[in-house]
Amino acid sequence: MNDVEEEPVVVDGGDRSCVRLLLELRDRVQELPPGTVVHLFASDPAAPLDLPAWCHLTGHTYLGPARGYGRPAYGLRVTQAPRTTRPDAPWHPAS
Repeated sequence: MNDVEEEPVVVDGGDRSCVRLLLELRDRVQELPPGTVVHLFASDPAAPLDLPAWCHLTGHTYLGPARGYGRPAYGLRVTQAPRTTRPDAPWHPAS
């Protein structure tokens, strides 16, 4: 058994709006195995509110602010079976 925690996957959202960030993040986490920790860089002031809400909607685990980067970063853990959202709207569950 490996007791060493793996480095997080870093997604740089730059200065994109939260909707664009979430679309990119959704696509990125689909490629990752469950349990992977992701750190998202996001300068949008809505990120600390939108990211936890999106995690709640999709089932991913919001881990809170990620420290030590010198810029705003937020962590999440990829879930085993996320709830999907509409391709064009990360705030709406897929039908």
